[in-house]
Amino acid sequence: MPRTAKTSTPARPPRAPRSPNLVRPLLKWAGGKSRLVPDILQRLPSEIETYYEPFAGSAAVFFALGSEGRFKRAVLSDQNRELIDVYKAIKRDVASVIAALKEHPYDREVFYRVRATDPRSLDLAERAARFIYLNKTGFNGLYRVNRSGAFNVPFGRYTNPKICDEPRLRRCAEALKGARLLVSDFEHACQEAKGGDAVYFDPPYVPISKTSNFTAYHSVAFEDAEHQRLAETFAALIDRGVRVVLSNSDTPATRKLYKAFKPTRILVARPINSKSHMRGDVGEILVSG
Repeated sequence: MPRTAKTSTPARPPRAPRSPNLVRPLLKWAGGKSRLVPDILQRLPSEIETYYEPFAGSAAVFFALGSEGRFKRAVLSDQNRELIDVYKAIKRDVASVIAALKEHPYDREVFYRVRATDPRSLDLAERAARFIYLNKTGFNGLYRVNRSGAFNVPFGRYTNPKICDEPRLRRCAEALKGARLLVSDFEHACQEAKGGDAVYFDPPYVPISKTSNFTAYHSVAFEDAEHQRLAETFAALIDRGVRVVLSNSDTPATRKLYKAFKPTRILVARPINSKSHMRGDVGEILVSG
């Protein structure tokens, strides 16, 4: 995949101040980008026709860009159908999601009963409430599924967790009004992107070791072949005049995939790890073109 590097990416730029109107993500998400938002936003245009975020997760960058009014349209997508259903429910009828969430107390027995409920037996608002409740009360806010696609995170220990943050839910609903929401593969999700558009890729990270390979956000694995296809999609979008930013772990594999675009190394605090001594700053890369 030969590419000619454009210009050298500078060392880490100074952080821009956050907007006081920033809409914060509704969900906790392993690998969420709240800490990297200022660095990512500096690499994206101030005016964007259509913004694409194909690995939605907590959608921190989408909400931050929307808070600043930097795009006219947005396409928010993920292969995790339950996640996209949360955003659809909030967009369509946030009041019903709020009402359903208020029926979920912080209780161990209730948690496991809700976890065992088949989401397909629930209507859209109830499915969203179930997802948010499990996210707010499960261990470390993780989203993890088994090979059958069933959520399997255990009960978390918190002091009075805020399960229903009504003001934040309503702000998120407002931000989602202009977004198209898709359950889609990353390449298909941004196939219509063209000059004037922008894409941010936040894929399941390349593991930094054999014991850190956590990519179970849905039952479809994201492995080496998918990372190669993502790198090819990244380069093809740039060739079409699209502004693209990507984050990933800092490994020999990722540096090789994106070496033509001179990745920037950034240290990011990662508080979620099953082993407390492994929590702390980790190296990641930001790639833009």
